[in-house]
Amino acid sequence: MNAMIFAAGLGTRLQPITNTKPKALVEIGGFTLLEIAIRKLINFGIKRIVINVHHFAELIIDFIDKNNFSNTEILISHEKDNLLDTGGGLVRAKGLFIENSPIIIYNVDVLTNINFSELIEYHNINNNLVTMFVQKRDATRYLLFDKNNQLCGWNNPKTGEEKWSTTQKSATKLGYNGIQIVDYKIFSYLPTFGAFSIIPYLVELAATHKICAWRNDKAKWFDLGTIEKLQKVVEYSDCIL
Repeated sequence: MNAMIFAAGLGTRLQPITNTKPKALVEIGGFTLLEIAIRKLINFGIKRIVINVHHFAELIIDFIDKNNFSNTEILISHEKDNLLDTGGGLVRAKGLFIENSPIIIYNVDVLTNINFSELIEYHNINNNLVTMFVQKRDATRYLLFDKNNQLCGWNNPKTGEEKWSTTQKSATKLGYNGIQIVDYKIFSYLPTFGAFSIIPYLVELAATHKICAWRNDKAKWFDLGTIEKLQKVVEYSDCIL
């Protein structure tokens, strides 16, 4: 099975820390965010991990070269010229994945104690095109799911803007937690190049394909996008490694 760690972001919300290093190499509990993500994926048997890089890319590459991450192959997808966002970054890395094998997408700035085996099992049993880790929580953008856990739209609570993939306008609002599994077939439905977010495409695809929520409200989950959030989660050692 594949995994992709999104680590190319500029980390502007973590300045001034990210003035001299990428967000992926910010430390918590004595470990970098990147190492935490890599070791979690290795522990659940992931055989190939692709990491996209851009901001201070050479520091991330050097970190990988100097550390011994056994039992898995780690490859770099270098977005040298421009950041490609989630969809564009995934497409750029296509040639680095094990073909026809699912891909776990993992944002480097999230911290969680979920059991990835349960997420993978849910994805496989339900034969989903995409399975998204979500929770009932406050969010700047909500994904909307019907009673069968099928994605049917998204909502911006500040602007009231919504987009639906169905005529049904009744759904549960859930926060997406930056971790999902996509089937390799996803590449057949995405643009072949350029910078773009994957979420709008998933909403469109949800009209005809299984794009489902894996809801786990009991799991611990943190967005580590700001210095304040970093400082608050140090005590949660079960989420670190």
